[in-house]
Amino acid sequence: MFKSPPADGASVLSVSGLNRLVRDCLETAFPLSWVGGEISNLTYAASGHVYFSLKDAAAQVRCVMWRSRAQLLGWRLENGQQVEVRAQVSFYEPRGEFQLGVETVRRAGQGDLFERFLRLKARLENEGLFAVDRKRPLPSFPRHVAIVTSLQAAALRDVLSTLHRRAPHLRITLYPTPVQGDGAGPRIAAALADAGGGDADAVILCRGGGSIEDLWAFNEECVARAIRASAIPVISGVGHETDFTIADFAADLRAPTPTAAAELLSPDRAALLARLAELGRQLGRRCERQIADRTQRLDGLAARLLHPAERLRQRRRDTEELARRLRDALTRRHDVLATRLDALDRRLGGARPRPAALAEALAHLHHRLSRQTRWDLSEQRTKLNALAAGLSQLNPHAVLARGYAIAFGPDGRAVRDADRLAPGDALQLSFARGAAQASVIQVVAPPEAD
Repeated sequence: MFKSPPADGASVLSVSGLNRLVRDCLETAFPLSWVGGEISNLTYAASGHVYFSLKDAAAQVRCVMWRSRAQLLGWRLENGQQVEVRAQVSFYEPRGEFQLGVETVRRAGQGDLFERFLRLKARLENEGLFAVDRKRPLPSFPRHVAIVTSLQAAALRDVLSTLHRRAPHLRITLYPTPVQGDGAGPRIAAALADAGGGDADAVILCRGGGSIEDLWAFNEECVARAIRASAIPVISGVGHETDFTIADFAADLRAPTPTAAAELLSPDRAALLARLAELGRQLGRRCERQIADRTQRLDGLAARLLHPAERLRQRRRDTEELARRLRDALTRRHDVLATRLDALDRRLGGARPRPAALAEALAHLHHRLSRQTRWDLSEQRTKLNALAAGLSQLNPHAVLARGYAIAFGPDGRAVRDADRLAPGDALQLSFARGAAQASVIQVVAPPEAD
């Protein structure tokens, strides 16, 4: 809620400040509203803005419709028209004037039509008539197009010129029908049924812009059901971009304008030709590369390919070479075997027994053996005698026989040194014949060497 400034002598509002507060207060307090009245003082400014007054029997109010909104209206305002405007309450600060900022305008009485439009749309939508899964795709490259519209419609000329420019090859069949007025809806539905029964690939349902009354034939239920019953896809190009009809929701595709409908359905011939030319160039380059590759491969195969006569000559040379190598191999093998045979023959000849020569050799060897044996026996006998003489001298019994004796100490070992004995030690004396026990009385040290 707007709060007034404090009543203080020091707080003085300027005119612009006051007007700004009034504008803020008005725009905050009033939402967008529908206001009905008669148009007067209408002015289309060079800037595109539209200025007019809206009046009734008791009052009037200034209105402004900015260019961005006026361009979307689709029909021309005139003085004296009874209209309903959807507007924002505002205040023009520079001149201190109360005014309405108009968003959209409709002819008076269209509120009931709009309510009917909404009710029918909701019912058909609940029925599933507008379901996305029921939409059919448009053909990518149609050959035959049906157009349902009025022969006097300006939109027809736009559609035909667009189709001729983009796809002059298309065959076009017109199904003329009134597009507004009493009975237009059923006749549009009948024309759609005729178009769907032909051999066309798709149907364009089109009409230029207008008020909701002008376009009401496209809001009738029979038209929506005829669109869904069509055997071929239907594209709707009715009115301007801001106009929506029941036919738009029922169609397989909605175009913002009739011209856009023609563009969406017809492939761009120039673009297709350009694409075809590019594909042709690509195909040509690929063919050239393939031909070059095949030619190179053919050259390689041709280089490997020999004339039959040359191949026979080559095989003959190969055969002769193999025959020569075989002969050489057989010759070398024969020589090797002959050499081995000679060697075996010599070994066999040397191994063959010769009795006379062997007997003579045996007698000679017997003589040598006998002589060597006698020599060896004599020499061994001499050595044996010498060893026996040396052994006899080393025999202790022979020494004892000459009058010597061997003394064994208490430890049982032969005594070789008197220093190892002590008086009273028992001795064992061994003689050539017999033995005796003795006791040491005195140990005499050996004389010292000079």
